[in-house]
Amino acid sequence: MKIVHNILVLALFLFVNGRVYGQSAGLQQEYLCEIGLQAGVSYYVGDGAKHIFMNPREAYGVLFRYKFNKRWAIQAKLSGQQIAGNVYKEHMIKTDKMWSNRLHHADAMAEFNFFRFGSANRYDKRIRPYTPYIFLGLGASVYEDMTSTGTRKITFSGFIPLGIGFKWKFHERWNMNIAWQHNIYFADDIEAQEWLNNTYHLNGWNWMNCDITGMLTVGVVYEFLPRKNPCRNCGY
Repeated sequence: MKIVHNILVLALFLFVNGRVYGQSAGLQQEYLCEIGLQAGVSYYVGDGAKHIFMNPREAYGVLFRYKFNKRWAIQAKLSGQQIAGNVYKEHMIKTDKMWSNRLHHADAMAEFNFFRFGSANRYDKRIRPYTPYIFLGLGASVYEDMTSTGTRKITFSGFIPLGIGFKWKFHERWNMNIAWQHNIYFADDIEAQEWLNNTYHLNGWNWMNCDITGMLTVGVVYEFLPRKNPCRNCGY
């Protein structure tokens, strides 16, 4: 949790001390790429937890974003999260014992901004320093699993990442992102608990039986690689 705490403190510091460039009437340089960190809380929905934000744990990651224009971008991310749940006895009686597992993800997602996002300039009043956005993509996860013999093994599974977020440009080359991401797995064994793995033997044909994890994170990114302006006096 220490790395999560440090990133959130950094995000708060930049939020308080940043200068909102969207209020400026001048021109600002546009950049093609972003790189940054994110941190927050994770949750899991599956056979061991029926609701989101039950037994929340830490989530963290590093991301890279390439911006095609002010509406469309693609994001690649490496992230990790921990999931946890209660151990139940017969007749679904909850005990004080807990299980947990750690997952490592790699994903790529297409993003769409609802507003034209970027540094404000006097030539295009439609550009805003903030925007909500949505994203959808594909990913892969590596985690431990429990075999029928009771031993642990490393397992690989694909998943579909999707969600919503909010971007805010609080400085010429610094942005803040808040994202709520859901990962829909192609598996029902991410708990690493044999009694929770494919409980009803529906894997392979029942899409609704897949496990789901999610992350609610705050990220800070730095822009680089200047975009060439189409004309000498244009800022977009």
